[in-house]
Amino acid sequence: MATAEITRRLGATVLLGKGLTPGKLRGLQRISNPNGTLTMVAFDQNSSMIEMAAKALKAKGESREPSYEEVVEAKLDMMRNMAPAGSGILIDAYYGAWSAIASEAMPPDKGMLVRIEKSGSPKNPAGGPMGEVEPGMSVEKIKLMGADAVKLLAPFEPGEPISAEHQFAMIQQIYEECKRFDILMLLEPVAFPYNGEKKTDTRYLDRKAETVIESARQISRFCDVYKAEFPGTLGHEPDDQLINNLHALSEASERPWVLLSAGVDYPDYFKQVKMAMECGCSGVLGGRAFWKEYFQQDGEEARTHFAATVGHKRVADVDAVVRAQGTPWFARYGLTKEELTTVRASEGWHFRYAPHARGAGGVGGHAVRAGETY
Repeated sequence: MATAEITRRLGATVLLGKGLTPGKLRGLQRISNPNGTLTMVAFDQNSSMIEMAAKALKAKGESREPSYEEVVEAKLDMMRNMAPAGSGILIDAYYGAWSAIASEAMPPDKGMLVRIEKSGSPKNPAGGPMGEVEPGMSVEKIKLMGADAVKLLAPFEPGEPISAEHQFAMIQQIYEECKRFDILMLLEPVAFPYNGEKKTDTRYLDRKAETVIESARQISRFCDVYKAEFPGTLGHEPDDQLINNLHALSEASERPWVLLSAGVDYPDYFKQVKMAMECGCSGVLGGRAFWKEYFQQDGEEARTHFAATVGHKRVADVDAVVRAQGTPWFARYGLTKEELTTVRASEGWHFRYAPHARGAGGVGGHAVRAGETY
């Protein structure tokens, strides 16, 4: 190989300086499209799915909540029919992950993200969430099950300091654990009403954009991919203001960011996605906007048909926008695809990697000798 070609190579420190260790880099590769954009679909919602399914049962004269098995099968059905159109799938452990892996409802060639937070965390007197990890779950367990990323939902409102400080501490703790186990972390902060507010109140709507942007300034550094709300509300602010808000969010985020759907109707989400992709967004991690009418269908066959047609097409249509207009994650890290192909680790890198982990030769102390074979 020519000397000139060798000198064009980059050392692994170009990645290490950005926190892109082997596990995290592999996670990004797994959950992304080939061009570095991200089209991810969320099926980890438990409380909302149970509520939707209970309403559907009540409409048929059954006043009960769905069984564990019914929730599992609904998640697998949607996933089996919609996941092929995306790059990554978000699932919970309680109902979804193990069954999704075993049944291949989650295609083996798609990235797997697993939720770590408890659904429906307690709130303080002001109405601020005080998040908790789902009982029985941990970053280590998510890593062991073969997931590509940990997702943490941590509602965050800088104006409610008691909740904000609690959430901040939890975010940092999970971030450090993800570094320890070298697994990718997606952070999802969402705004929330407090002190008696409702989400429809003008006061809440007026501050939502600044909450989304300021949250990115404060906490986006404590993750690898930032999952953001749309900074504003369609119809509440004019489109030119929303575009300005999106640019401000993109500037505030220190990591690649993707747009969540927050349960809005699909036409509104599609418009939000197109606007966000023009402003530096790297993709989506949407849920209910893709599939929330699933439980309104009459019977299992109709539900499957909805997931295979309407749901699949929605994901595919969003994916086309994301691939064409989204900003690749590596560009947000200041890298190009071509530069990544030149990165090489130096001999003996594995001795320095994860020094807290046990190696076959014991902890530390081994001098790497050039040309030594292992």
